[in-house]
Amino acid sequence: MAAEQHASPSAQAREALRAAILRGEYLPGERLVEAQLCQRLGVSRFNVRSALQELAADGLVEVRRNRGAHVRKVSIEEAIEISEVRMVLEGLVAARAATRVTDEQASELDEVALLMRRAVAAGEFHRYSDLNQRLHALIRAIAAHRTADGIIETLRGQLVRHQFMLSLHPGRPAVSLPQHERIIEAIRQRDPKAAEAAMREHIASVIEHLRGLP
Repeated sequence: MAAEQHASPSAQAREALRAAILRGEYLPGERLVEAQLCQRLGVSRFNVRSALQELAADGLVEVRRNRGAHVRKVSIEEAIEISEVRMVLEGLVAARAATRVTDEQASELDEVALLMRRAVAAGEFHRYSDLNQRLHALIRAIAAHRTADGIIETLRGQLVRHQFMLSLHPGRPAVSLPQHERIIEAIRQRDPKAAEAAMREHIASVIEHLRGLP
């Protein structure tokens, strides 16, 4: 919290706009009008432009000369390529998490698994999508691999809309739930090879479902 308070205006604008894009408040292809962003974020146009350039570097925004900034559209083909990179990185992270997990963290993983089962049983698929993000973030936190975490977070931002669509796809939560349970069990058992294999299997399944999206 203190770090946010001491962040520069451009950094605060960047994080606020990033969060708004990830929440779906701005749709793919939507124009990001600088004057409106200045008013919404309470910063100068210079800071808004700086934030937009940084988000463009992260692949969330596209800035074109004489056309302004837009939320970047990610095609299915590109989403598949990004997911292929995520499969390798998140497999690495899951393996590392299995070597570092504490008993307290293992209990937290169990809690998330229980909540995911309840969400699927109740048909609460928006809730399940939120828990999916929570689980992957928890695994990254346990692994504490800062370089991989930073890259995955950037890639996740580019995929957020496709991931949300997948979570609402008929039958998808019932497929991904046992995959998540295998990842959790392997990490709890401190088995890095099994954790990596389970994570790679899960994201390979995501890729197959992406190929089936319209």
